[in-house]
Amino acid sequence: MADVNKTPEHPFEPPPRLTHVRADGSAHMVDVSSKQETTREATAQAVLTTTPEVVALLAEGGLPKGDALSVARIAGIMAAKKTPELIPLCHPLPIAKVTVDFELGRASVAVYATVKTRGVTGVEMEALTAASVAALGVYDMIKAVDKHAVISEVKVLAKSGGKSGDWSLPGAGPVGGAGS
Repeated sequence: MADVNKTPEHPFEPPPRLTHVRADGSAHMVDVSSKQETTREATAQAVLTTTPEVVALLAEGGLPKGDALSVARIAGIMAAKKTPELIPLCHPLPIAKVTVDFELGRASVAVYATVKTRGVTGVEMEALTAASVAALGVYDMIKAVDKHAVISEVKVLAKSGGKSGDWSLPGAGPVGGAGS
């Protein structure tokens, strides 16, 4: 855990400010009532590593439990809408759009989730939750044929809107992900 009272490493760097922590160290939900409503969008990813044989089964729809990607897509969409119930300090948001897409690699499945809203706070957590739960959905569907699959590389790729403006990881491409 970061020490918010620690002196910065660089003398010109401002100390980090954790907005969800009060001066006494207790957590609270940030007051966003004075923030301006804007269109906000975020794209996140999760990567499930498995075997080439399992990827072939996914592509063919040949898994014992059925069409894993359709089930995982719905799980991811539902998860985005449930984020404030899962992550305690997230604000409930009017979700306008959720897309969950998959990219099959030789021995991996990349999950891309994009969430959009018009509101006073961003949707990065909703996109991360959607990508994570969709990857968990794929894992659940393939565990009968690969108990050793690994979910990794869960991260925000890009976001837009709000006071801080647009941001993306180098090489991540524009906000909107696949299928936007």
